[in-house]
Amino acid sequence: MKQQTIYEVAVIPIGSLNTIREKETVLSYFSNLSKCLDQVIASLVINGWESKINYTAVYRSLKEKGKYVAEFKIANNKIFRIVITSRTINPSLTMLGIEEKPV
Repeated sequence: MKQQTIYEVAVIPIGSLNTIREKETVLSYFSNLSKCLDQVIASLVINGWESKINYTAVYRSLKEKGKYVAEFKIANNKIFRIVITSRTINPSLTMLGIEEKPV
């Protein structure tokens, strides 16, 4: 099977405002990092948030740490966090740590 990398975008509500108006975490999946960031940046701009996300920072963070995290706040109150992680579809099958049966 062919392995493929996909990108998971999680928008996680955080902070004290989430206790007043509880919201669920929203997950979205993309097969292309560039299109993923285009969608995230467009959503931020449409809703009036300053976009501090750029392709190079996300790409480097994914390579080094395996995820990219950006927090957004107003008046020192954290509102939500965006976490972008890379996932592998159809990973190589292993023996799952199962050893050969002794004779």
